[in-house]
Amino acid sequence: MTENEIAAVVVDACIKIHTTLGPGLFENVYEAILARELENRGLQVERQVPIPVTWEELVFDEGCRADLIVEDKLIIELKSVEKNLPVHKKQLNTYLKLSGKKLGLVTNFGMALMKEGIARVVNGLEEDG
Repeated sequence: MTENEIAAVVVDACIKIHTTLGPGLFENVYEAILARELENRGLQVERQVPIPVTWEELVFDEGCRADLIVEDKLIIELKSVEKNLPVHKKQLNTYLKLSGKKLGLVTNFGMALMKEGIARVVNGLEEDG
């Protein structure tokens, strides 16, 4: 599957979860449920994946953590807050650069509508033609 195909499955799963449970739960609850939902759909999911940060010759193994990585291609940064902030996309962009991944999604389950809580962040991904 391409990054965009994986992202379509993730968006569908997020909408299903949000429609069923609504906003207001803690991020870790949505993370666990989303991981299970994606696994049920046949995708390989890793939770709380360390992303190393290299500074000069030092490597910090746990510089940051990706909430979810799907099929070793797509990073999901999960939120459950009242509104999206520019820093959420900046954070995910940094994770993409550090990991070498090309696509990520910020998924904010705290929004009234899930479609308003999803943001794509791209790092050198060519669009499907």
